[in-house]
Amino acid sequence: MHVLQPKHTKLKKEEAEELLKKYNISKIQLPKILEDDPALPEGVSRGDIIKIERKIEDKIEVYYRVVV
Repeated sequence: MHVLQPKHTKLKKEEAEELLKKYNISKIQLPKILEDDPALPEGVSRGDIIKIERKIEDKIEVYYRVVV
């Protein structure tokens, strides 16, 4: 991982279900990220939800993507 690249983490099944329930959405409604994206961690497959943490100034912004 490059120092300027945001941290990408694969959510566990329980975490993913909790996220979808919290926002009352389905995986289809999440933004997408390609399975062959070089930023993704090892062992990621289609349908997994990825948590992306970007540091902006002094705080961390969190984004979610589903792997397609």
